[in-house]
Amino acid sequence: MMEEFSRTELLIKKEGIETLQSSTVAVFGVGGVGGFVVEALARAGIGTIHIIDHDIVSISNLNRQIIATHQTIDRKKVEVMKERILSINPRCNVQTYDDFFLPETVNRFPFDEFDYIVDAVDTVTAKIRLVEIAQEKKIKIISSMGTGNKLDPTKLEVTDIYKTSICPLARVMRRELKKRKIPALKVVYSTEKPIETNAPVDPETHKKTPGSISFVPSCAGLIIASVVVRDLLKIIY
Repeated sequence: MMEEFSRTELLIKKEGIETLQSSTVAVFGVGGVGGFVVEALARAGIGTIHIIDHDIVSISNLNRQIIATHQTIDRKKVEVMKERILSINPRCNVQTYDDFFLPETVNRFPFDEFDYIVDAVDTVTAKIRLVEIAQEKKIKIISSMGTGNKLDPTKLEVTDIYKTSICPLARVMRRELKKRKIPALKVVYSTEKPIETNAPVDPETHKKTPGSISFVPSCAGLIIASVVVRDLLKIIY
């Protein structure tokens, strides 16, 4: 027994630990949601984690992202995340991609190696493409819907995309997946009605910058990690 996972082994037994150590999970996006996904997967003992993000830590990330501190501002998120994973579990095989996942960059990522995909990216086109690839290659996937402009983490749920309501991002995803005849997608989403803010409209995206707080994206990330682990262990829930 490895001492750092002794408490986990009490829950999932030696066979469960071995299953997680032999599993490969790819997390696309290591921001407010994805960073907590990676944190929990590393602490659960996932053997190989691929992290994909092309952003740097900014001061506005301090309110919600686990890798954001005043010491990590202006550093690449994937580098900071890798250091954190290895400080938790030095045996973890961490693969980093300082890159955007876009429909045109698909070939840069070794999808055939992944047992599970976590979609924690922001753009609809990237989310849709990840779902399509997962379906084509029969890889398990879970997607995060919107956690911005929310204050109540108890309103987060795990469900199928076609059973969602209220969440604006989920509405767009339902429409686009239906067009593509994709029959199902496991998601974490919030039933909380988004809070209206007076944020200015971004001149490039023509959208308001979403408000955020420490405990909603983090809870979504931890829920996603729990789903990934339970699915890998084939635990029925």
